[in-house]
Amino acid sequence: MKHSETTWKSHDGLDVFAQCWEPTMLQPKAVVCLVHGVGEHTSRYAHVAEAFGREGYILFGADLRGHGRSGGLRGHASSADDFIKDIDLLLDQARTRYPALPILLYGHSLGGILVLYYGLMRKPNVKGVVVTGPGLHTALEQQKAKLMMAKVLGSLVPTMLVDSGLDPKTISRDAGVVQAYVNDPLVHHKLSLGFGKAMIGVNAWTLAHAGEFSLPLLLLHGKADVLAFPSGSIEFAAALKDNCTLMLWDGAYHEVHNEPEKIEVFKTMTIWMDARLRE
Repeated sequence: MKHSETTWKSHDGLDVFAQCWEPTMLQPKAVVCLVHGVGEHTSRYAHVAEAFGREGYILFGADLRGHGRSGGLRGHASSADDFIKDIDLLLDQARTRYPALPILLYGHSLGGILVLYYGLMRKPNVKGVVVTGPGLHTALEQQKAKLMMAKVLGSLVPTMLVDSGLDPKTISRDAGVVQAYVNDPLVHHKLSLGFGKAMIGVNAWTLAHAGEFSLPLLLLHGKADVLAFPSGSIEFAAALKDNCTLMLWDGAYHEVHNEPEKIEVFKTMTIWMDARLRE
């Protein structure tokens, strides 16, 4: 694999860190643009890039604002529009760097929600969308006090940070993955109230408009995911009928790409992407 790093400025002047993994043994056939989950960063997907690279795919991702090596207050975004514009730039950069290649969009967890929202809002010119573990339904829905705090204080003190409450043991059944996550200095557990308020609105709107999603979609979710409930993916897919391929993995936790079944998960992704390129 050929690995490279780059930076650019966001629409509001933040430094955005991005990196790319290109196959060297095969002629690249498409670029997969990655949008990662909350509190993490793109370097956690190097093994995904290797799996994709063996099938001829480039993986190109940027650390979200407030995450990883990108700028911004940790765990904060002023609005959903900031994320939309950040994904605009990611796709623009991919098209500039690889003008002859088709593009696919891939999002996990928070990134999964964002690429679904982006697909509905922007209807981008991509060959397809791959989403894993989107948090469209979570335990937060039953925590009325936290919801009210985010809705009210999210406007009054938007940059106030709270703990995300994410239990690392729930991301994967692989103890090595969990330990690496705990030890990772670029992983954080902070969320701003403004960020929380924005995402509550995004979640509700995305589910309400699910039937309008017009891009080919592969939706993967672990049945034992207690961070982002699989019911959200099931609900979204049901609204789309024939335009969505839903795969539910028995016993799998939140990060299906980091579970013992990951080789099967990667194969499912690349076979589906291959089919989209032939259409």
